[in-house]
Amino acid sequence: MAPKTSGKAAKKSGKAQKNIVKGDKKKKKQRRKESYAIYIYKVLKQVHPDTGVSSKAMSIMNSFVNDIFERIAAEASRLAHYNKQLAKHAVSEGTKAVTKYTSSK
Repeated sequence: MAPKTSGKAAKKSGKAQKNIVKGDKKKKKQRRKESYAIYIYKVLKQVHPDTGVSSKAMSIMNSFVNDIFERIAAEASRLAHYNKQLAKHAVSEGTKAVTKYTSSK
Protein backbone atom coordinates (compact mmCIF):
# COMPACT_ATOMS: atom_id res chain seq x y z
CA MET A 1 0.00 0.00 0.00
CA ALA A 2 1.27 3.46 -0.84
CA PRO A 3 2.18 5.89 1.94
CA LYS A 4 -0.49 8.44 2.75
CA THR A 5 0.16 12.16 2.88
CA SER A 6 -1.25 14.39 5.54
CA GLY A 7 -3.95 16.89 4.59
CA LYS A 8 -1.68 19.82 5.54
CA ALA A 9 1.15 18.69 3.27
CA ALA A 10 -1.18 18.33 0.29
CA LYS A 11 -2.69 21.79 0.90
CA LYS A 12 0.70 23.40 1.47
CA SER A 13 2.18 22.26 -1.85
CA GLY A 14 -0.86 23.45 -3.80
CA LYS A 15 -0.83 20.31 -5.95
CA ALA A 16 -2.27 16.89 -5.35
CA GLN A 17 0.60 14.59 -4.51
CA LYS A 18 0.75 11.30 -6.38
CA ASN A 19 1.34 8.04 -4.58
CA ILE A 20 4.72 6.49 -5.32
CA VAL A 21 4.98 2.72 -5.46
CA LYS A 22 8.57 1.40 -5.39
CA GLY A 23 7.92 -1.97 -7.03
CA ASP A 24 5.79 -0.68 -9.91
CA LYS A 25 7.81 1.96 -11.78
CA LYS A 26 5.80 3.67 -14.49
CA LYS A 27 7.47 6.13 -16.79
CA LYS A 28 5.63 9.36 -17.35
CA LYS A 29 4.93 9.98 -21.00
CA GLN A 30 6.64 13.22 -21.91
CA ARG A 31 4.60 15.81 -23.77
CA ARG A 32 5.84 16.66 -27.23
CA LYS A 33 7.36 20.11 -27.54
CA GLU A 34 7.03 21.58 -31.00
CA SER A 35 10.19 23.24 -32.17
CA TYR A 36 11.91 24.42 -35.33
CA ALA A 37 15.23 23.02 -34.07
CA ILE A 38 15.58 20.20 -36.60
CA TYR A 39 14.82 22.54 -39.51
CA ILE A 40 17.22 25.21 -38.25
CA TYR A 41 19.89 22.53 -37.85
CA LYS A 42 19.32 21.19 -41.39
CA VAL A 43 19.63 24.69 -42.87
CA LEU A 44 22.78 25.34 -40.82
CA LYS A 45 24.34 22.14 -42.18
CA GLN A 46 23.47 23.16 -45.75
CA VAL A 47 25.11 26.57 -45.31
CA HIS A 48 28.01 25.67 -42.98
CA PRO A 49 28.50 21.88 -42.85
CA ASP A 50 31.32 22.01 -40.28
CA THR A 51 29.57 24.35 -37.83
CA GLY A 52 27.52 23.30 -34.81
CA VAL A 53 25.08 25.18 -32.61
CA SER A 54 24.64 25.18 -28.83
CA SER A 55 21.31 24.39 -27.20
CA LYS A 56 21.07 27.95 -25.90
CA ALA A 57 21.64 29.37 -29.39
CA MET A 58 19.09 26.91 -30.78
CA SER A 59 16.59 28.07 -28.18
CA ILE A 60 17.17 31.69 -29.24
CA MET A 61 16.76 30.79 -32.92
CA ASN A 62 13.56 28.87 -32.14
CA SER A 63 12.17 31.89 -30.28
CA PHE A 64 13.14 34.11 -33.21
CA VAL A 65 11.34 31.91 -35.75
CA ASN A 66 8.24 31.72 -33.52
CA ASP A 67 8.24 35.51 -33.12
CA ILE A 68 8.54 36.13 -36.87
CA PHE A 69 5.80 33.58 -37.57
CA GLU A 70 3.46 35.29 -35.10
CA ARG A 71 4.18 38.71 -36.63
CA ILE A 72 3.46 37.45 -40.15
CA ALA A 73 0.26 35.75 -38.97
CA ALA A 74 -0.89 38.91 -37.18
CA GLU A 75 -0.21 41.05 -40.25
CA ALA A 76 -2.01 38.57 -42.51
CA SER A 77 -4.98 38.63 -40.15
CA ARG A 78 -5.00 42.43 -40.16
CA LEU A 79 -4.86 42.55 -43.97
CA ALA A 80 -7.64 39.98 -44.26
CA HIS A 81 -9.96 42.20 -42.24
CA TYR A 82 -9.61 45.15 -44.58
CA ASN A 83 -12.48 45.39 -47.00
CA LYS A 84 -13.11 45.63 -50.74
CA GLN A 85 -10.51 47.38 -52.91
CA LEU A 86 -7.79 47.63 -50.27
CA ALA A 87 -8.14 43.92 -49.55
CA LYS A 88 -7.83 43.10 -53.26
CA HIS A 89 -4.58 45.08 -53.45
CA ALA A 90 -3.25 43.40 -50.30
CA VAL A 91 -4.07 39.93 -51.62
CA SER A 92 -2.47 40.66 -55.01
CA GLU A 93 0.70 41.97 -53.33
CA GLY A 94 0.85 38.89 -51.11
CA THR A 95 0.37 36.60 -54.10
CA LYS A 96 3.09 38.46 -55.97
CA ALA A 97 5.50 38.08 -53.02
CA VAL A 98 4.82 34.35 -52.71
CA THR A 99 5.26 33.87 -56.47
CA LYS A 100 8.54 35.78 -56.40
CA TYR A 101 9.77 33.66 -53.48
CA THR A 102 8.86 30.34 -55.09
CA SER A 103 10.35 31.30 -58.45
CA SER A 104 13.67 32.24 -56.81
CA LYS A 105 14.18 28.65 -55.56
